[in-house]
Amino acid sequence: MFGSIAHRYDLLNHLLSLNLDRRWRRKAVSTLSEGKPHRVLDLCGGTGDLSVELARRTPADLVVCCDFTRGMLELAGPKFQRLGLQQRCITLEADGLRLPFPDASFEAVTVGFGVRNFADLDTGLREMHRVLRPGGQLIVLEFSTPTAPVLSGLYRFYLKRVLPRFGDGVSGRSGPYGYLARTIGRFPDGPEFAGKIREAGFAACDWTGLTGGIVAVHKAKK
Repeated sequence: MFGSIAHRYDLLNHLLSLNLDRRWRRKAVSTLSEGKPHRVLDLCGGTGDLSVELARRTPADLVVCCDFTRGMLELAGPKFQRLGLQQRCITLEADGLRLPFPDASFEAVTVGFGVRNFADLDTGLREMHRVLRPGGQLIVLEFSTPTAPVLSGLYRFYLKRVLPRFGDGVSGRSGPYGYLARTIGRFPDGPEFAGKIREAGFAACDWTGLTGGIVAVHKAKK
């Protein structure tokens, strides 16, 4: 499904978010800027936009853009080359529920708009915990639920009526953006997701809502 919309994925991210997705990624990466991660795993890295921000805004020596959709990674690799980041950003096709890394391989793990697509969220979180070094950071940027009643109502209307029709129309595929809307609507809110992160073994779990709570940056430590 994601392979079928890869060619329009970046464009639709910008259009459907009114270009706010760029700001959200920068905010997520800024939570890592105070530390000095040498190796970062960008899980569900897709076409590499979050990996680019990580390479630009942190001193990481290596950013591994990991995804299990080859069509997405085939766009990420050339993007890294165009931006002169190919020495620091690499792509890897792999399953987030069975990561091909030894324990404690990374100082940081990031996920941008990807955890809600895991077939098993708890298993995915445990894998992230496993590959982090002690003291390493987890940063998850994901959609959330606005708390203001008016914004919440508008947001639900947007998810049900606007996003599926517009997304499927521009991508030329019927179904993917309806799926995305459903996964956004079903995803746990901030407190519930923070609880799941804690259950996976993390500490110092916290989150910050952005744009009225439409998205949230979750952060935790191993």
